[in-house]
Amino acid sequence: MKNYYRIMLGKKSMYAEEAHKGNFIGAGWLPNIDLTNKLPDNWREFNKKYIPVYLEQNPGKTKVSAGLACGMLHTIIKGVLKGDIVLCPEGKGSYFIGEVAGDYEYQKGAAQPHRRAVRWFPHTVARDEMSESLRNSTGS
Repeated sequence: MKNYYRIMLGKKSMYAEEAHKGNFIGAGWLPNIDLTNKLPDNWREFNKKYIPVYLEQNPGKTKVSAGLACGMLHTIIKGVLKGDIVLCPEGKGSYFIGEVAGDYEYQKGAAQPHRRAVRWFPHTVARDEMSESLRNSTGS
């Protein structure tokens, strides 16, 4: 069974266009750590290990924001499976929609170094064209 995920590609979708052109979804938290072969199946174990690292790298952030960032990073890398569908706001009121096609890859030096390959569908979907229940589930 396919699962569906809303993935923000950077603050205010600032990396959405780059990700779309590059055929990936990604995340920028913990940018200097290659997480290949360092991913427990359970997000709680991941958070226990990496929340302190996140807080050390981001002074002034709260434990709650660290937990959200680490939880989302784990979801993108490990929780989303090949074949799952991602809906990504493109920043102008529409969504890029694609199917996850690859496993985790680390791209050192990239703004979003933690990546998954995606096959994007050819058309975007405007948020106002979505059903009310889909609009509600994709958030604001």
